[in-house]
Amino acid sequence: MAGSEHPSDDELIARVATGDREAFAALYRRRRPDVYRFALHISGSPVVADDVTQDVFMAVIQDAQRYQPGRSGVVPWLLGIARNHVRRSVERERPAVSLPDDGSDQARTIAVETDPLAALARQQHVAALRRALLALPVKYREAVVLCDLHELTYADAAGALGCAIGTVRSRLHRGRALLAGRLRESDDAVFRNRAPRWIL
Repeated sequence: MAGSEHPSDDELIARVATGDREAFAALYRRRRPDVYRFALHISGSPVVADDVTQDVFMAVIQDAQRYQPGRSGVVPWLLGIARNHVRRSVERERPAVSLPDDGSDQARTIAVETDPLAALARQQHVAALRRALLALPVKYREAVVLCDLHELTYADAAGALGCAIGTVRSRLHRGRALLAGRLRESDDAVFRNRAPRWIL
């Protein structure tokens, strides 16, 4: 690929807009995990997340020239596209399939665990968080996923969601409160002991 050895996302998008296949491959390798993780957290379905990820990068091939550098970063732009695809997919396929437990594949194999109680607590922690996150209304779930799991700034999250920064702050505050309430309602004391400070 011509140009710098480690081109920025903006450079890659500009090259994709000119039909540069290597730039597209580099962008896909770099940002596919972000798009997939976002789609998985919002939809709760690995199948939907896979489909959405493919749809997002097909949209990148077709619409790379529509990306406006400086308006928002590439990641918020990609997650904004993913958000639209997830919403359409979830509306078509209600109810959404729940996320599998982390231990499902591991349960079939024998492994030596140095601290089985810690592993069990970790699995309960992840399962409780997934259930609570998927139970949130979508607009609050999106804000929590973008800001707390993807660690986007309020401005970048606003760009991805197509709303004002104040709206992101409001949804994030309400989403965290709802998430904390759902977690408190659960009997998962292990999770509450390990939860981030903002949940408690």
